[in-house]
Amino acid sequence: MTPTHQNAASDEYPDGDLDTEAPFERESSDQDEILPFDVPITVDADDIPKQRIHQDALRVVSRLVRSGFEAYLVGGCVRDLLLGRKPKDFDIATAAHPRQIRRLFRNARIIGRRFKLAHIYYGDHILETATFRRQPEATDDDDLLITDDNVFGSAAEDARRRDFKINGLFLDPVEGLIHDYVGGLDDLEDGILSTIGDPRTRMAEDPVRILRAIKFATRLGFEIEDDTWDAMCEFSGELERAAPPRILEEIMRLCLSGTALGAFRMMRACGALSVLIPGISDFLGPVGDPDPKSHDRADSYWRLLEALDSDVHAGREPSRALCLAIMWLRVIEREASPKTRTLPGEPDDLFSVVTEVLDPLVQDSRLPRRTFILTRRMIVDQQRMRDLPGNDPRALVFTTTEGFPEALNLFRIRSAAWGQGWDIYEAWRAVEAEMADLPESEIEALRKRGRRRQKRRPRRRKRPNSPMDEPSDRSD
Repeated sequence: MTPTHQNAASDEYPDGDLDTEAPFERESSDQDEILPFDVPITVDADDIPKQRIHQDALRVVSRLVRSGFEAYLVGGCVRDLLLGRKPKDFDIATAAHPRQIRRLFRNARIIGRRFKLAHIYYGDHILETATFRRQPEATDDDDLLITDDNVFGSAAEDARRRDFKINGLFLDPVEGLIHDYVGGLDDLEDGILSTIGDPRTRMAEDPVRILRAIKFATRLGFEIEDDTWDAMCEFSGELERAAPPRILEEIMRLCLSGTALGAFRMMRACGALSVLIPGISDFLGPVGDPDPKSHDRADSYWRLLEALDSDVHAGREPSRALCLAIMWLRVIEREASPKTRTLPGEPDDLFSVVTEVLDPLVQDSRLPRRTFILTRRMIVDQQRMRDLPGNDPRALVFTTTEGFPEALNLFRIRSAAWGQGWDIYEAWRAVEAEMADLPESEIEALRKRGRRRQKRRPRRRKRPNSPMDEPSDRSD
């Protein structure tokens, strides 16, 4: 099946009543003259059995095609299928407009302000279905940052406006064909990550592509093409213009990828780390710093990320609070010590230092309050875990508190990273298991035994006509 480069409307709606979304109307441009000659490389998808494609995704594409619309699986799912990996999501691109999609699927919901797309629900499974888009028209100024991406286009235009070649492949699961408009098949074969079009232009349009390039390169084990890497280094400073919540989301994905160590090192190498997380960049020091103290600090930090990656590869899924705690633990410990503190003023207690260090992140990135509180608690609780629990009632009850499992996870990862404290971890884990079997009445008894009694001052009884009842004539 060869793409037709048209936004085909179904004969079922000859009046076009579903195609009335003015902000997204198809516009003509000089590119239209060359589109008929922009034919993709089309190959058989023999290496992708249909049973590896989610049946809901196949159902959606099939119905769109039967209704007269061009429709494909796109992006990461096609890339992962070709690499023999299990796709996380199955995204769909189609010539159908959002209202037409909603008309075809009663289980569809239109979302988005900047660019409307449809979410099609099958129980808990959501299929994101977007209309083909085109590259926005160039403006008169020199600023290439994309702020308006609302124009519908053709399949060829949609492929060209994507970020990297390996993400620009279209899979037609009905006909069993792969359409390549951008050279993505060659990059997959060679293990190369390169942009679609000029790398400097692509990074200037959306600097967050720097983080996406790091994510794909480290997760897939691909080499970043030289010109693409040079553009990443050149435009890393532009990341400060990106929305902080979006940046935080991308960094969390790096932490959860199982390749956090390589990703953070690559962020540091291209200059992105110093722009996005200057506190961590300052802690690590300059790349290649000969100072042994700087080297030891960086080594202790890399070991934590390596232990986090090992956790992910073991099948565990760390929470966002745990990822944040691992990212900031060493920085907070340094700021909590008067000998190593770099922030102004003397350090207060650890609780206050955590708030001091992480508060800018909370304010700028709109980090959920609950995530911040859990992160702070697990870092503060590390102090209580440094010693064996023994038979102290307070320590025993501590293992039953809500945040204890996450704090114990952090202690386990740091023990694995630095090769010490594992015996203490095992002791806390044993107490946790023992306390889990106790009835609530016994836990409450331990809780009462562990409470400290407040020392009360004896009240001084007032006597009638006591001199203490009279105002003093002495001035302060």
